[in-house]
Amino acid sequence: MAGQDSDDEIVLSSSALDALKEFYAERDARQEQFAKLQAKAEEQHDLQQQKLSMEAFGEDWNESQFWYSDETANFLARQLLLNATPDMTIGVVSAPSVFVALKNILNAASPEEPKPKLILLEHDNRFAVFSEFSFYDFAQPTKLPAHLKSSCDRIICDPPFLSEDCQTKAAITVNWLFKPTAADDKKLIVCTGERMEPLVSRLYKSVGLRTTDYDPVHARGLSNEFYCYANFESLGWKWREEK
Repeated sequence: MAGQDSDDEIVLSSSALDALKEFYAERDARQEQFAKLQAKAEEQHDLQQQKLSMEAFGEDWNESQFWYSDETANFLARQLLLNATPDMTIGVVSAPSVFVALKNILNAASPEEPKPKLILLEHDNRFAVFSEFSFYDFAQPTKLPAHLKSSCDRIICDPPFLSEDCQTKAAITVNWLFKPTAADDKKLIVCTGERMEPLVSRLYKSVGLRTTDYDPVHARGLSNEFYCYANFESLGWKWREEK
């Protein structure tokens, strides 16, 4: 504005200041939680008995990070664990909140209960606090440790972006991870946007992926309509009727 003093300070309203203080307080609390988690991981070399929380891992929207609610993460984890045996491996691709839920459920189980192995493929290096972590960049879908190839019996995948390129490369990763067994022996859950339905159905046609009527919920909400796709029926969902 003409005549305005360039040295004038911008003054925030009291409500804006309160919101800013709350934002920084939450950020600092998450950083402190993560530092404690990291220290315990370094001391114990694993987090077997630790009660874990996604609160330690703040979402980075620039990385397309939107964590599931605890209820959704636990529900999906239990679908993957149902009738699992110790010789099975569950792969978690870009869905760290489900991985944390799996860890908590297995950590709380009695020693006699069968416990499958877990692997986590994730772009965010903060999750390297877990021994099951492997760095994952969907742009290089098979640039992964060689021992992970053909290692998984069950997989959940939540591709980070709603693009054909990302979805297609994530599907390449899933196919690379699966053991070379019959489609009926594989369990697959894919959580992604509703508008990806035609593409996802085509990419995973060989394993019989279909759209379920279960609606995943994100802890902080999500503007895009989100679907859960699977190649197996469950007490927790039915097949969604075709439009």
